[in-house]
Amino acid sequence: MILALLQARVSSSRLPGKVLKPILEQPMLFRQIERLVRCRRIDRLVVATSTDPSDDPLVVECTRRDIPVHRDSLFDVLERFASAARVFRPDIVVRLTGDCPLADWELIDQAIDAFQAGGYDYLTNAEPPTYPDGLDVEVVSEKALLDAAVTAQLPSEREHVTLFIRNHPERFNIGRLTQSMDLSSHRWTVDDPEDLDLVQRIYEALYPANVAFTTADILALLQSNPELMAINSHIERDAGLRKSLLDESRLQRKGS
Repeated sequence: MILALLQARVSSSRLPGKVLKPILEQPMLFRQIERLVRCRRIDRLVVATSTDPSDDPLVVECTRRDIPVHRDSLFDVLERFASAARVFRPDIVVRLTGDCPLADWELIDQAIDAFQAGGYDYLTNAEPPTYPDGLDVEVVSEKALLDAAVTAQLPSEREHVTLFIRNHPERFNIGRLTQSMDLSSHRWTVDDPEDLDLVQRIYEALYPANVAFTTADILALLQSNPELMAINSHIERDAGLRKSLLDESRLQRKGS
C-alpha cells in the first residue's frame, strides 16, 4: 500500500495559519488536496498534523471534508510520520507538505514509479533541485522511515523527516529524480505573504478555465507575465532547514 502523508500545521512561524489561508474561497490545504487526489499511484492520503491545540481548527476542517487525519508530536515530525506508518502499515510512504498548493500529481506518480523501478529506500526530486520549489516529492520505504525514527538523535533530524536518511547514504539506497531543464529558480511554495500572493494570482488566472491546470500551464502563464515571478523572487530556498542547522550548530558550540 502506498500512503501519502501530507504534513501540515497551523502554527507556522513566517505565515501563521497559512494552510487555512484562502485561495479562491477555499483553504489552501484543500486546494492542494484537490490536486493530490488526481494521483493514480497513491492508495491513501492522510493529513499528518500535531496534537497541539493550535491544530484543532485544521482537524475540524479536515473532518468536515472526510479527510483522514493522524496526530502526533508538533516538533518531532519524524515520530509523527513513523507513528502514522505504524497505524496504517504501508509499504511505501510519500511525504508531501501542506505549503505546496501547486503540487503536480503527474510528477508525484513519476517519483513513485522511479522509486519502485530503482529499488530504493528513499527517493527525492529536491537534491539536486531542478524542479520548482513547491513541487518537492519524497518517497520512502516504511522500513527506512521506521529505522530513521528509532536511530535519529539530532533535533534537526527529528524536525525534518528525511534528513537522517539523506545524511546517511552509506546506510540507505538513495535515488534522485531530476530533469534536464533546471526550473529550481521558480518558487511555488508558500512560506511568506509574497508566496501566497503569487499562488493566489496563479489560481485566479488559471483555475476558472481549468481546475486541473498543469505545471506547463503555470510556466506558460509566468512566461507571459514575468512580473509575477518578481513577487517572491527575493526569498531564499530551504530557509527553514538552514535555520534549524544553524541553531543546532550554535547549541553544539556552546556545549563544547
